[in-house]
Amino acid sequence: MYVEMKQVNKKFGSYEAAKNINFGIEKGKLVALLGPSGSGKTTILRMIAGLETQDSGDVIIEGTVVNDIPPGKRGIGFVFQNYALFRYMTVEENIAFGLRVQKKDKKEIAGRVKELVSLVGLEGMEKRYPHQLSGGQRQRVAFARALAPNPQLLLLDEPFAAIDAKVRKELRQWLKEMISKVGITSIFVTHDQDEAVEVADEIIIVNEGKIEQMGTPIEIYKKPKTAFVSQFIGTSAVLNDFHGFRGFEQLPEASQVIIRPEFVEAFKSDNQKFHSLIPCSEEGVIREIAFRGSYLELTLEVNGALLQTNRSLERRPVEIGEPMRVLLYRVYLLKDQDAYLYKNQLLKGVDVEAL
Repeated sequence: MYVEMKQVNKKFGSYEAAKNINFGIEKGKLVALLGPSGSGKTTILRMIAGLETQDSGDVIIEGTVVNDIPPGKRGIGFVFQNYALFRYMTVEENIAFGLRVQKKDKKEIAGRVKELVSLVGLEGMEKRYPHQLSGGQRQRVAFARALAPNPQLLLLDEPFAAIDAKVRKELRQWLKEMISKVGITSIFVTHDQDEAVEVADEIIIVNEGKIEQMGTPIEIYKKPKTAFVSQFIGTSAVLNDFHGFRGFEQLPEASQVIIRPEFVEAFKSDNQKFHSLIPCSEEGVIREIAFRGSYLELTLEVNGALLQTNRSLERRPVEIGEPMRVLLYRVYLLKDQDAYLYKNQLLKGVDVEAL
């Protein structure tokens, strides 16, 4: 592993920001630290950088314990949430700053700055000041400045937080391409699950100072290991007293379950394609319809509960108040802090996805 944290703990007064943190990141990976506000993800990032000191445990970079190594000697580039550009320095001066601190040769600095300006697509803007740039352009300058001293590890704290939605989406793909091109191990903090899923090779879910799960975006979405992850990732309905649904009679009384939109199918009773599944389904009513661009998001009332499902625009139109048959494929059953996938028992041997 290229970056590791072993049994790391950190308190601020009585608040436990990091509780026995353990993980390893392979060289060249782009990893997201994902979690809600106050979960401890930025504290973890800052401890790797050396900007915070852990109370116990080890931070290891490329096999070396760096606990006592100051931030400036850890070989790390850091991109701050607010860019932290120098207002009275031009683009090229901002990018060159770290190289000048290292007292590099002027010719070497000029060559490196030119290389990075080209890499981040800011040719022609070298003499501009931060206030003359858009939010996306300032972020590119911050990225180039962090890369200038050739760090072995890049850390980014909420890198897209200060950028409007449209530019943020464009920069996600740009960042992924740039990091892939440079080949640098990178860790970024975000509370936006769409951002993490779209950009990261792997995601570390952080909650209340502890690691809930680590894996690829698909692994975390399809196989959540804890109750928190099953609710935090994706759009879900949480039912605290789950009973009365066909095919789930064997679940314990008052079971708490998570139901995602892809676990639900809504169809008309006269739809011959789903006719054989009517005995496995429930009666429901459409309460809300939201247009999501490429699909409709339906909110259905079923057995007193509100469930969501997504409906292709290619299927026949539906209306609010229209009765539907609602088939529930599976649920996540929550038990203590763990999550288990439980399938509709009436669908054994039925390939629903093939319908």
